[in-house]
Amino acid sequence: MPDHDFTPLQLPPRKPGLLAMLRSNFLAGLVVVAPIGITVWLIWTLTGWMDSWVLPMIPARWRPEHYVGINLRGLGVVVFLLFTVLIGWMAKGWLGRALLRTGEQIVARMPIIRSVYGGLKQIAETILSQSEARFDRACLIEYPRKGLWGVGFVAGPAKGEILEHSSEDLIAVFVPTTPNPTSGFLIYTPAKDVVFLDMSVEDAAKLVISAGLVYPPAKKSKPKNDKPPKPA
Repeated sequence: MPDHDFTPLQLPPRKPGLLAMLRSNFLAGLVVVAPIGITVWLIWTLTGWMDSWVLPMIPARWRPEHYVGINLRGLGVVVFLLFTVLIGWMAKGWLGRALLRTGEQIVARMPIIRSVYGGLKQIAETILSQSEARFDRACLIEYPRKGLWGVGFVAGPAKGEILEHSSEDLIAVFVPTTPNPTSGFLIYTPAKDVVFLDMSVEDAAKLVISAGLVYPPAKKSKPKNDKPPKPA
């Protein structure tokens, strides 16, 4: 019998059903609505929390609802911002610095409170300071063991006693946890074992918070001639 070539029957593509179209449109709309809704909800919740914390300190006769009968949400945020700006302006003056030194001297005599205040002050100065004492680059290090890589933030070269007890250059790297990057581990690793990334610290933070779901756009590869910062 002669051989015959059988061509498979080409069926037309099946059109998606009504439920599939509704599901696709719902997911597309959810991608647009969810970030906006969550952002608005967070702002609304935070302003309400700030109002509940600040407004009780203001006498009732000074509040706008005493005159207009309407509870203005967000008034506590405005009062807090104005109060913080006023405190910052006073702290820059001679009288403010003198009062601040007197207050810190009083706190320094309290055994437990001075430890809490000192730690919180150092954290606030590090995060909010306008100097260069902050995370400057994102990196990869092998953590918690060889073959496993973790995203970290470079805090700077090791200094002081830590550097004196090491036979090689060390870099302080903060390895955050997911999805809360405010907690993590401080690791001193040899500079030669740190792989610096081109992505910004903000993009690396998004990657950590999203548990690896949000990646920054890829950049053109550069020659690997980056050298780690030298210890000061």
